[in-house]
Amino acid sequence: MLTPLQPYPALLHRTRNQRTLVIADLHIGWEVTLAQEGIHVPSQTPKMLNKLLQIIQKCKPSSLLFLGDVKHTIAKVELEEWRDIPEFFEALTKKVNDIKVILGNHDGNLEPLLPEKVRILPPTGLAEGDVGFFHGNAWPAPQLLACQSLVMGHVHPTVAFRDPLGFRLTTQVWVKAKINSEKLAKAFLKSLSVKIESNADVTALLKQHSKVKMRASELFIMPYFNDFLGGHPLNRSSQDRYSRSLEYLGPVLRSGSVDLDNAETYLLDGTFLGTVSQLRSLS
Repeated sequence: MLTPLQPYPALLHRTRNQRTLVIADLHIGWEVTLAQEGIHVPSQTPKMLNKLLQIIQKCKPSSLLFLGDVKHTIAKVELEEWRDIPEFFEALTKKVNDIKVILGNHDGNLEPLLPEKVRILPPTGLAEGDVGFFHGNAWPAPQLLACQSLVMGHVHPTVAFRDPLGFRLTTQVWVKAKINSEKLAKAFLKSLSVKIESNADVTALLKQHSKVKMRASELFIMPYFNDFLGGHPLNRSSQDRYSRSLEYLGPVLRSGSVDLDNAETYLLDGTFLGTVSQLRSLS
């Protein structure tokens, strides 16, 4: 069972034997990028840690799962990351024994910064029960496609609102979208360079090549955990540069198998805002 932990950008996944707290996109060290532009902001990592510890105290998870982009710099490691990331995770290991990190596109050279007991997983993700978790910048592993629900981060989803004076406000959202399983299977097979005939049964072909039965039918896109980050307004018009950038936000979205137009959007407190297409006129 998947339960958003209102009003936090966090998710609780419950199975018969486990309670997994899931968060995405910490981007520890983002302040360094601002400093390089002449904007000096104190480290916000202690605030994120306190928020996460509050959530842990409330929901008492048996495990923690991070859906990538723990750090902000992509390939190198800044001094602030050497300081903040080990302290952040050492504090968490005192509260939760099982901690896993799915690598994101910003997590180059992350391993030396993490305590030994933290388990590192590839960007292709992890299947737990009937839910597949991955970062979103790369294709999920084949076994995730056998899960009914997929959960990813990476996108930093927001919606934008414009008032009559032209001022814009953006706010974080949860996104729940339907998946066209046949389109997803076809795109995944193409990524493997599998030749597909025009009349081929792509789900049968997927089972033949990857030994999995396609079941993925819904996608959840998580909000980012670091409140100070910017996001991508999903309801901007198709001519807007933010909307065009979605093309580059991972192969699953790029495959055309996710119905983003009719995706449901929810505020962190659980308020239903409408579908992405319904909100376009407000941006």
